[in-house]
Amino acid sequence: MGATLLPDLGTEILIPLCAVIGIAFSVVQWMFVSQVKLSPGRDANSNAPGKNGYNDYLIEEEEGGNDHNVVLKCAEIQNAISEGATSFLFTEYKYVGGFMVAFAVLIFVFLGSVEGFSTSSRPCTYDQTKICKPALATAIFSTISFLLGAITSVVSGFLGMKIATYANARTTLEARKGVGKAFITAFRSGAVMGFLLASSGLLVLYIAINAFKLYYGDDWGGLFEAITGYGLGGSSMALFGRVGGGIYTKAADVGADLVGKVERNIPEDDPRNPAVIADNVGDNVGDIAGMGSDLFGSYAEASCAALVVASISSFGINHELTAMLYPLIVSSVGILVCLLTTLCATDFFEIKAVNEIEPALKRQLIISTVLMTVGIAIVTWISVPSSFTIFNFGTQKVVKSWQLFLCVGVGLWAGLIIGFVTEYYTSNAYSPVQDVADSCRTGAATNVIFGLALGYKSVIIPIFAIAISIFVSFSFAAMYGIAVAALGMLSTIATGLAIDAYGPISDNAGGIAEMAGMSHRIRERTDALDAAGNTTAAIGKGFAIGSAALVSLALFGAFVSRAGISTVDVLSPKVVIGLLVGAMLPYWFSAMTMKSVGSAALKMVEEVRRQFNTIPGLMEGTAKPDYATCVKISTDASIKEMIPPGALVMLTPLIVGIFFGVETLSGVLAGSLVSGVQIAISASNTGGAWDNAKKYIEAGASEHARTLGPKGSDPHKAAVIGDTIGDPLKDTSGPSLNILIKLMAVESLVFAPFFATHGGLLFKI
Repeated sequence: MGATLLPDLGTEILIPLCAVIGIAFSVVQWMFVSQVKLSPGRDANSNAPGKNGYNDYLIEEEEGGNDHNVVLKCAEIQNAISEGATSFLFTEYKYVGGFMVAFAVLIFVFLGSVEGFSTSSRPCTYDQTKICKPALATAIFSTISFLLGAITSVVSGFLGMKIATYANARTTLEARKGVGKAFITAFRSGAVMGFLLASSGLLVLYIAINAFKLYYGDDWGGLFEAITGYGLGGSSMALFGRVGGGIYTKAADVGADLVGKVERNIPEDDPRNPAVIADNVGDNVGDIAGMGSDLFGSYAEASCAALVVASISSFGINHELTAMLYPLIVSSVGILVCLLTTLCATDFFEIKAVNEIEPALKRQLIISTVLMTVGIAIVTWISVPSSFTIFNFGTQKVVKSWQLFLCVGVGLWAGLIIGFVTEYYTSNAYSPVQDVADSCRTGAATNVIFGLALGYKSVIIPIFAIAISIFVSFSFAAMYGIAVAALGMLSTIATGLAIDAYGPISDNAGGIAEMAGMSHRIRERTDALDAAGNTTAAIGKGFAIGSAALVSLALFGAFVSRAGISTVDVLSPKVVIGLLVGAMLPYWFSAMTMKSVGSAALKMVEEVRRQFNTIPGLMEGTAKPDYATCVKISTDASIKEMIPPGALVMLTPLIVGIFFGVETLSGVLAGSLVSGVQIAISASNTGGAWDNAKKYIEAGASEHARTLGPKGSDPHKAAVIGDTIGDPLKDTSGPSLNILIKLMAVESLVFAPFFATHGGLLFKI
C-alpha cells in the first residue's frame, strides 16, 4: 500500500499544535476586543488618546448625547442582556444535564447487554478470525465519549454566548468612530468563538482517541466504534440548545414586533418596549449558543463517521496512524487556513464604507475555500498512501489518493455554492428579496405567497450541489468519501462560525444603540452591519444544513455496515413503512417547534400589551417597563416547550430499532434525511428573505425601496407581518431540522450493536 510522507510522530505533533494555535489566536482576538472600554471614567484623564479609549470618541461626538452617559447606558444595557442570557443557559443546562446523565446510563445498559455484560473478549465484528475487546468495554467507552461530546458542546455554546454579550456594547461604541471600527470589533468577537470551538472540538477528540488507545491497543475497530459517542453527545446537546434557544428568541422577537411596531408604531429596539431585553437576550442564546453547539455537533459527527469507516479499511487493518487520522489532519490545517483568512478581514483590508461590509464577509468565504483547496491537496499528498482500500458494504474498494482529494474538495466547494445560492435568495441586494418587498404593496397575503415561493425555489440548486458531491465522493471512495466530503464542507468551520456569530453581535449592537438613545447616524451604521449579518447568518444556516445532509448520509452508511445490512431494499415493506414515517418526522417536529413559538409569543404579546395599557407614562418615556417579566416568560416557555421535540428525535430511533429492527430503522433514517433537508433549506431561506425584505423597505436605500416606505407605511406593516411569520421558520424550525437528521443517524450508529442483536421484537413474535 505504500508508506505516508508524514511520519506518525509528525501527526502526533501537528494535530494538537494546530489546535493550540487556534485557541491562542482566539485569546489574542479577545484581547483586542477587550481594549474597547465600557467605563468612561477610567479613560477620561488618559494621556494616550490614540488607543481605543475614551478620548477617541470625542473626535466624532454625536449630536447632543453626553459621552459619559452614553457609555454608562451601553454598559448597563449590556449587563442586562448578559445576565438574562447567562441565567437562561444555566436553567437550560440544569434540565439538559439531567437528560445527559439519564441518556448516558441508557447507552451503558443497552450496549453492555449486547453480550450480557460479559467481560470476556469476543471475535471482531468485521473479521471473525481476530479477537476484540468485550462489548462491555464499548459500552463504557461509548458512555465516556458521549459525556465528553456533550460537555464540550455545552461549554462551546456557553463561551460563545459569553463572548457575544461581552462584545455587543463594545461594537456599539466603536460605531461612533466609523463603520470600519465597529465591523472589526464584531468580526473579531465572532472569530474568538469560531476558533475556540473548532480548536477545542479537535483537541478533545484527539485526546480522547489517545486515551482510549491505552486500553484498546491494536483493536482500532472497537476504539473508533466507541468514539462515535462523541458525535452523539455533541448533537444531542445542540438539539436542546437550538430548539430551546430558538423558541426563546422568537417568542420575544414576535411579541416585541407585533405590539411595538405594528400596534404602537414605535421603532425596533425602542427602550419603551417591555420585550426588548428578552429579544436581545434571545439573539445570544439562539443564534450564538445554539449555532455553536450545532456546528460543533456536525464537525464531531463527520469526524466520527470518517474514523469508523477508516478503522475497518486498510488504514485501520494495517494500523497506519497518519492515514487513519486524516480527517483530524484536514481539520487541523483548516484552523491554520481560517487564521490567515481572518487576518485578511481584520488586518489586511480596511472597511471604509457601509457598502463594503457584505463583500468583505463574502471574501472570507472565497479566500478560505481557495486556500483550503491547496491545504487539502498538500495534506492528502503527505498523509495518505498513493493507493489504499476502503470498506464498502462487505468488500474492500481500492482508492487512489487523488480520488480522496477530490472527495474532500467537492464537499468544500459544494459548501461555497450552497452559501452563495443562499445569499442570492436572502440578500436584499438581489431581485428575489426585492420582489418579495415589492409584493408588500398589496398587503401581507401577497408578501407571504411570494416568500413561500422563494423558499421552495431556493431548494433547487443546493440539492443539486449536495447530490453531485454525494455521487462524486461515493463513486471514488464509498461511504468514507461522503464522510470526508462533509469534513471538507466543515473544514473552514472557524471562518464560517466567525461570520455567523458576527450577525447576532451586530444585531445586539444596533439594539443597544437604539436603547442608549444614540444618534440616527450611529443607528444607520449598526443597521448596515446587521443587514449584512442577516445574510451571513442565512449563509451559515445553508452550510449547516448542507453539511448535515452529507454527515447524516455518512453516518447512515456506517450504521448499515455496523448493523450488518448488505442492501436496503426499497421494495421491502419493512423499509417502505420506515421511509414514510421518516419523511413525516420533520413535519411533526416542525409543527411542534412552530406551535411552541406561537404559544410563547401569545403570552409575550399579552404581557407587552398589559404593560403598555397599565403602566402610566410608558409610551411617553417617563416610566420604565418591566423587562424581567418578559425575560421570565421567554425562559419558562422555552424550557417547557423544548422537551417534546427533543424527546421525539431522541426516542424515535430507539423505539423503531427495538420494536421494528434495523431494516425499518434504515428506512426511517433515509426518509427523514430526504424530506428534512428540503424543509430546512426552504424554511431558513423563506424566513431570511422576509426579514431582509422588511429591512430593504426600512433602509430606503434605493428609489424602489423609498416608494414602499417609510417605516409605518402600509407596505412596511405588511413586511413586518411577513418577517414575524418567518421568524420561527428561520430561527427555530429550519436550523433545528439539520440536527434532527444527523442526530437520529448518529444515535442509530451508537446503538447499532444492540439493535442488530436484540432489535425487531415485533417481527420476531
